[in-house]
Amino acid sequence: MTPHPLDAEGHCALCRSGLSGFDGAFAYGAYDGTLRKLIQVFKYQRIPVLGKPLATLLSNAVPRERAFDVIVPMPMHWRRRWQRGFNQAALLADELGARLGVPVMHSMRRVKATPPQAGLTAAQRRENMSGAFKVSRLSDVQGKRVLLVDDVLTTGATAWACTRSLKRAGAVRVTLATVARADRRPASALNIEFKPTGTSSSTGSVQNGQPRSTA
Repeated sequence: MTPHPLDAEGHCALCRSGLSGFDGAFAYGAYDGTLRKLIQVFKYQRIPVLGKPLATLLSNAVPRERAFDVIVPMPMHWRRRWQRGFNQAALLADELGARLGVPVMHSMRRVKATPPQAGLTAAQRRENMSGAFKVSRLSDVQGKRVLLVDDVLTTGATAWACTRSLKRAGAVRVTLATVARADRRPASALNIEFKPTGTSSSTGSVQNGQPRSTA
C-alpha cells in the first residue's frame, strides 16, 4: 500500500484510471484538525446533535448550480447501526435534504457486514466492499441524478461500490458529497499556508471558507 495514493492534484488511482464510478465528488475540507475531531466525536462518542452543524458545512460544499433529484445516504449494516444507535450519513442526508429542498431516499441497503477497512490496500478495500450494497426500491433512483452523502471520503472504495449499485439500479448520475476527505498527498504537494489563528488552507482544500471540490 503506497503511503500517498493521491497525486499532486488530489486525484486517487481510481479517478486517474476512470474507475471511481461516481461522476463527481465534493467535500467541505480536509479530514484533519478540528474537523476530524468533530466527526470522530459525532460517530464514536455517539453525539447525534453534531449532525446539524456538520450538515451545514456539508451544505456549503455542494454547488448550488448542480441539480439533484434525490439524496441517498451511505447505508450502514444493521448490526453496526444498532451498536452505534444511528447512521451518521443518514442524519447528514436528512439535514442536507431539508436545506437543499431535495427528497431523501433511504432505499439503499448494506446487505453484507464487511470487516474493517483499516490496513487494507485500495484493491483489498474494493474487494471487501464488492456486493455489499443493494437498492431496495429501484423507482427511487431510476433515471435520477443522485447525490450520495457520507461523512468522510478516504480511498473511495465504499463510494465506488455504492455507486455501482446505484447505477445498476438505473441512476443516471451519482455525485458524492462528504464533510471531509482524507488527503494523503505528499506534504510537498499541499502548499500549506499557516494562519495566525491556527487554521490553515491548502491547494485543493478549503480556502477562505470555500468548499473543496474533488471532482
